Amino acid sequence: MKLLFLGDVMGRAGRRAVTERLPRLRDSWKLDFVVINAENATSGVGLSGAHAKTLLEAGADCLTLGDHAFDQKDMLQFIESEPRVIRPLNFSKAAPGKGFRLFTARSGRKVLVTQALGQVFMKRPFDDPFSALEPVLKAHPLGGLAQAIIVDVHCEATSEKMAIGHWCDGRASLVVGTHTHVPTADATILKGGTAYQTDAGMCGDYNSVIGMEKDEPMRRFVTGMPRDRFTPANGEATLSGTYVETDDRTGRATRVAMVRDGGLLEAAAP
Repeated sequence: MKLLFLGDVMGRAGRRAVTERLPRLRDSWKLDFVVINAENATSGVGLSGAHAKTLLEAGADCLTLGDHAFDQKDMLQFIESEPRVIRPLNFSKAAPGKGFRLFTARSGRKVLVTQALGQVFMKRPFDDPFSALEPVLKAHPLGGLAQAIIVDVHCEATSEKMAIGHWCDGRASLVVGTHTHVPTADATILKGGTAYQTDAGMCGDYNSVIGMEKDEPMRRFVTGMPRDRFTPANGEATLSGTYVETDDRTGRATRVAMVRDGGLLEAAAP
């Protein structure tokens, strides 16, 4: 299968880039399944139901969230009626929605998508991501019930993302990090056949401070004092993510490449 994972969609610029460019990428790369992390798609904080529909209509098969999963309050109801939106497994036992789901790709093959939040340097004390992922991966062996498995690890610390990647090696097709909005240059296939990248980056305007207009973040760093609210940057966005090809029989990755389409970080296609 040919899989595409796009990193955190940041505000209007990120949504615009997805709606304008994803249909072309789906067709030209003959993608079987597309996952987008969309937890910052609405004003840079959370995801509204309306914007979730926009990204799904643009060609996403599944949207993952993160620690801002329910910052847009209508998501509390929307996620119950839209199975293509996945919240973190370990967000809260009382949270609505599901932390994993088995999807049917356009090719007819089954793809499992799941997400876990990290614990290191995060603002809230989330449950252990390893314990949350274990029963899901155990119940869905790679190459068995699921022909491909995608794990979104929404973490601050690169060390925690790498630990989860190695721990999932051989049990997932792709383990990819989100949350920091900065793409890492370490896309690789681990020894057990799992494609890995520490952070997919963001789909947003990189002429910014992790997607926000530069003035207010710079002022706070320099003076230690806030003046205005953070505002998502709205220049030309770069689509950032990870492209993976898998073996149809085993589900293991056979190829992985970093994706940079448009904007400041545009690079050659995978």
